[in-house]
Amino acid sequence: MDQQLIQTLVNGVAVGSIIALAAVGLTLTYGILRLANFAHGDLMALGAYFTWTANALGINIWLATVVGALLTIAVALLLEKIIWSPMRDRRASSTTLIIISIGLALFLRNGIILAWGAANQQYDLPVLAALNLGGIRITMTRIIVVGLAIVAMLGMHYLLQHTKVGKAMRAVADNVDLARVTGINVDQVVIWTWILAAGLTSIAGSMYGLITAVRPDMGWFLILPMFASVILGGIGNPYGAIAGSYVIGIAQELSTYLFSAEYKLAVALVLMVAVLLIRPQGIFRGTM
Repeated sequence: MDQQLIQTLVNGVAVGSIIALAAVGLTLTYGILRLANFAHGDLMALGAYFTWTANALGINIWLATVVGALLTIAVALLLEKIIWSPMRDRRASSTTLIIISIGLALFLRNGIILAWGAANQQYDLPVLAALNLGGIRITMTRIIVVGLAIVAMLGMHYLLQHTKVGKAMRAVADNVDLARVTGINVDQVVIWTWILAAGLTSIAGSMYGLITAVRPDMGWFLILPMFASVILGGIGNPYGAIAGSYVIGIAQELSTYLFSAEYKLAVALVLMVAVLLIRPQGIFRGTM
């Protein structure tokens, strides 16, 4: 196989890992809260900037990633308190929620520019030699990104399948009214949903900053691949979102082998439209 093609495939796996982390958070908020959150990408960018700030203050990049995730979770919980919870109490329509999330996305993005400026930022990282496997260069940052993504997704799987909180989240995703009647604390499930979604999304932003750069519009350019991954895998299914993310990430990177890099987003859009036309429910059943 052509070395350039293999190199592109390796890059696609790294990008797919990042999209997977963010897409899981996006599908959880939809599956449990019935919220198609267009501000999800900008929450991802906010997490990357929190991580960059902590790193710039002299904190080790891995500890800075944890700090960024905790701060992003705090912001997500604040937004839940002042925006999403009141909207649920008023039984706001899905159209209203989408419009609010788009406005929130614009607010977060411009807030980032106001606080940190519009220039790209880089983490303070040691220079590490790339692995050379038969002419295929794999940077250490990409290896770390894939490794951390796998660890995070395994942790998510354990939480959903083997903990009381995870089982409650799955029950609420299936039927919120039935879950409430059986004694499940739905409000607590909502809080845990935001903690998990915001934490994974922040880690995704931090990891994306490792292989590219930290910039205000990074989340905006990834929101379409995220939604495409969620739709491809089955809306509300975190495992489907992971599978869909790798398909989208690899397909986007492989498209650069034939076309200009500017067409990456078009590939995600075409795949999303194709799935909606052929199999609207996605590859997998759209529940947890």
